[in-house]
Amino acid sequence: MEQVSDDTLASARKVIAVHINYPSRAAQRGRTPAQPSYFLKPSSSLALTGSPVERPAGCELLGFEGEIALVIGKNARRVSVEDAWSHVAAVTASNDLGVYDLRYADKGSNLRSKGGDGFTPVGPALIPADAVDPAQLRIRTWHNGELVQDDTTEDLLFPFARLVADLSQLLTLQEGDIILTGTPAGASVAHPGDVLEVEVTTLDGALSTGRLATTVEEGTTPFADFGAGPKADDLQREEAYGSREAAGLPAAGLDPALKAKLESVATATLSSQLRKRGLNNVSIDGLQATRPDRRVVGLARTLRYVPNREDLFKTHGGGFNAQKRAIDSVNEGEILVMEARGEKGTGTVGDILALRAQVRGAAAIITDGGVRDYAAVAGLDMPTYFANPHPAVLGRRHVPWDTDITIACGGATVQPGDIIVADSDGILVIPPAIAEELVDDCIRQEKEETFIFEMVKQGNSVDGLYPMNAQWQHRYADWEAGTDGD
Repeated sequence: MEQVSDDTLASARKVIAVHINYPSRAAQRGRTPAQPSYFLKPSSSLALTGSPVERPAGCELLGFEGEIALVIGKNARRVSVEDAWSHVAAVTASNDLGVYDLRYADKGSNLRSKGGDGFTPVGPALIPADAVDPAQLRIRTWHNGELVQDDTTEDLLFPFARLVADLSQLLTLQEGDIILTGTPAGASVAHPGDVLEVEVTTLDGALSTGRLATTVEEGTTPFADFGAGPKADDLQREEAYGSREAAGLPAAGLDPALKAKLESVATATLSSQLRKRGLNNVSIDGLQATRPDRRVVGLARTLRYVPNREDLFKTHGGGFNAQKRAIDSVNEGEILVMEARGEKGTGTVGDILALRAQVRGAAAIITDGGVRDYAAVAGLDMPTYFANPHPAVLGRRHVPWDTDITIACGGATVQPGDIIVADSDGILVIPPAIAEELVDDCIRQEKEETFIFEMVKQGNSVDGLYPMNAQWQHRYADWEAGTDGD
């Protein structure tokens, strides 16, 4: 087979990469796109097998992603899906390298984070496109000899021909152009001295690109101070390594100690302490619960519905819409809060999607709209808080519009990451910045109220006791210290 050469690299006028295409990667990222999305990499990022790649000085997170690369053989402009594969000359292995430390500076373009010299090695051999079934290929990646990625093209979100056809609607794919087709789960971070290898084969192993080898070197030239410099945080570490656990970070979600404290105090006490801080509009009102016996505490994820408009429902209501994306990305212990504008004339969630949320570990669903399939939803272990049952489908009154944005639900503003406490007494929205101080004050308040209750039970008047005057405060201090003899 023909080898990837300097001439191959020189003929590539552009390199186009797909964000998410493998179901395993979508599951890992917690989001499944309805349509493919792309970014450009400069042709100067291309490199041959055996070439080293530099992790820029000051960077921590050089991510690697084994991918199958398509090499365009003849110009493609507005081609059909049926004809698209005939415009591909060959497939080969590639590694979509990038530094997560610079993602913040790109505003989505990936130019700096993914465009460095040597950040797109390809090769070593080209497999003729007409010799393979594009749905019968295998991609594998090794990190220091350990197999870390292993997947096939049998169930891609967007088959290769669709990518070619889709791109050709707007721009001309030219001979020599390269399309990186997405990476499966298992992509992670490489360090100086590491060796990365990627191989593409047919499923039967009869044809192979051979292993594309790249060695990571440490950069020595620091970034100048007139541009954006490297900056890493825990979110980028989680994204780069693929999970918080792999990145060595504590589990996501509420701190277990804080959650335990919030579970230990009454909703009424939390409400009282919130009011003392001037927060009088943090209760989600007017809802009922499928499990009034349950108390839930978790972080908010949000979903917004807008009033139905028939043309917008056609574009946003079908397929993997915002409602399904929200359900399919809610994580363990999170609470999905829906803005339905208090509209009770249709359902906003039914039994199948509620079950999916429960399977994903959601702590609860909260909607200020209706619930379909009420008996089945009420039979789930996961509580759902809702305005009323209603048999109508979503499209009667709503268009699922957006996720993880600031919303309104039951008269309260809810932001992603807010702490939700819900039980039979009501639903509260707690700003996370004050949660620790708030709950500690709640614990102190409830301890004082326990003392007051005991004193009243002993026959004392509430005058001066509730609230406590100085005399009773002194008596309380003795009681708390265990020295009160009465």
